[in-house]
Amino acid sequence: MCAFASGAAHVAAQDSLTTRCESAPIAALFKVFGDTGRMPPDLGRFLQSAALQKVEPYQAFDNVHYVGICWVSAWLITSPKGHVLVDALYGPYTQPMLDNIHKLGFDPKDIRQVVLTHGHFDHAGGAATLKAALPAARFAMTAEGWREAAQSAAESTGRPNAWTMIDPDMVLTDGQVLQVGDIRLQAFETPGHTMGTASFAFDAFDGGRRHRAFTVGGLGLNAIKGPEQVEAFIASLRRIRALTEASSDPVTTHLTTHAFSNGLTESKELLKGRRPGDPHPLVDPTGFRAQLDELQSGAERRLVAERDKKAN
Repeated sequence: MCAFASGAAHVAAQDSLTTRCESAPIAALFKVFGDTGRMPPDLGRFLQSAALQKVEPYQAFDNVHYVGICWVSAWLITSPKGHVLVDALYGPYTQPMLDNIHKLGFDPKDIRQVVLTHGHFDHAGGAATLKAALPAARFAMTAEGWREAAQSAAESTGRPNAWTMIDPDMVLTDGQVLQVGDIRLQAFETPGHTMGTASFAFDAFDGGRRHRAFTVGGLGLNAIKGPEQVEAFIASLRRIRALTEASSDPVTTHLTTHAFSNGLTESKELLKGRRPGDPHPLVDPTGFRAQLDELQSGAERRLVAERDKKAN
């Protein structure tokens, strides 16, 4: 898989998005947004279009399923004794996410744990809807993530896309392991995208083979408040990269929070024609490292700019 997140500049950003969910043009438009701070008209239309956001849910691994939308991921990790949901989506897309879970043959009420990567609306904005719909579920974020989410929700008051945040439930700490049935989900505090961002490692099974999967909680530098935050982001990227090179049980699979960021949208299509014995198309440690390296290169350039800004 290619790292589209910061390397799609060769795609003409002004190109209109098609009715398909395609990684490269979406990433190019987000790059323009990140570089200029101005929303390209095509990107705004894309984000507001329920038709363009619709993605059919699919089984990525035996126990891991994609239930998100085009531009924001949500992952359902399943077990016979309860499920884990990674991120809550937002606004008009949280209920369709629950519908996606039904389509895959699971009952959302069997979700025992919802983990939220960070407090931005696109990942946490649906928490209140889920809280009402999932009576057996606990909700978990880092302490700073809870604070950031509450602040972001409060700042949305009076705006067209205003949202509310639930009260803090479980507070995640670095290295903490959450157990649901036979699911073991390990949390990592990975500040940078926001200072409260968490990432998660868990096992993904493919037949009799186990792969170590990882969801990076935040991929962009679109909410930076100074060089210290960029420094934290770089440190987090280095830490995650080290997990892909561990001598024991290395991470091999990036189940991303934004499918366009690493070409997941296209790679998952290879699952449809996969034959017995074929390698799993989402197991790609080399591609994951390339994405992390590209993110770090961009962050190092941003760090220079932020330091210059602070000095002046």
